[in-house]
Amino acid sequence: MPSIIRIAAGIGLALFASSAAQAADAPGCKAVRLSDVGWTDIQATTGVASVLLTALGYEPQVIQLSVPVTYASLKNNDLDVFLGNWMPSMTADIKDYATEGSVETVSQNLEGAGYGLVVPAYVAEGGVKSLADIGRFKDKFDAKIYGIEAGNDGNRIILDMIARPENNLAGFELVESSEAGMLTEAEQAIRDKRWIVFLGWTPHPVMGEMPIAYLDGMGSTGFGAATVHTNVRKGYLTECPNAGAFVKNLKFTLSSENEMMDAILKGGNPDSVAKDWLRKNPDAVTPWLQGVTTFEGGDAAAAVRKALEG
Repeated sequence: MPSIIRIAAGIGLALFASSAAQAADAPGCKAVRLSDVGWTDIQATTGVASVLLTALGYEPQVIQLSVPVTYASLKNNDLDVFLGNWMPSMTADIKDYATEGSVETVSQNLEGAGYGLVVPAYVAEGGVKSLADIGRFKDKFDAKIYGIEAGNDGNRIILDMIARPENNLAGFELVESSEAGMLTEAEQAIRDKRWIVFLGWTPHPVMGEMPIAYLDGMGSTGFGAATVHTNVRKGYLTECPNAGAFVKNLKFTLSSENEMMDAILKGGNPDSVAKDWLRKNPDAVTPWLQGVTTFEGGDAAAAVRKALEG
């Protein structure tokens, strides 16, 4: 081979090697599949993740799935990331997958949350302070407990409560609905001073402003103080270390989620809401980008700044 050709070939190989060395993740990692289970808090956090992943050169794909299908999809490698593992209420949902190792919990992304049955303040003042009190006022509650979408962990816990004789809830019906549908029913009941018991949680901008009380006496049901965790499919952090480091770094606060959830509940698109929030809170991104580059191996912080300026 003539020397000039050898030199040219060597330069080409060097450039190829340099380009390959700079890539942060394998090509198969560019698409990041995230689950949206329809809860406003997870729409907010998934929106933040999507906006930032896009800025980093990834292609996030947000897929609407129920909780059971989310975990089955993580196991089957049809999904990569889920930011909505509420614990301990979802212990039963994740237990078998965690035991077999097909779903991994990589971080806690929120603390200080709450989850459980709530009643309006005037109902609590009327004598309903705990789970054991609900059955005593069956007629006032119209024998109904309001939950959210079918398959949700909270609904499952409520159904189990109704089935247990010691809870004195025989004849009660779980009314399954969307989050928005349940909130509409609750707001109307509170306006009319009707008695209602429904599934509540914090963070939530609407429920956070409602005059409600969490009920005691939940025992080991999973209702009560809660933390939210990030799940990934088995081996994701090893296969896609850069994207994995990013999702592992994500940590949120009650106030940040409340702000974004409020905008989403008022009709905002989750990605647009997240982008607006990130523009107003640029310092929040700094710890999330620790040890992270763009998909091509570039400066993550610079890429995010440029994307948010656009």
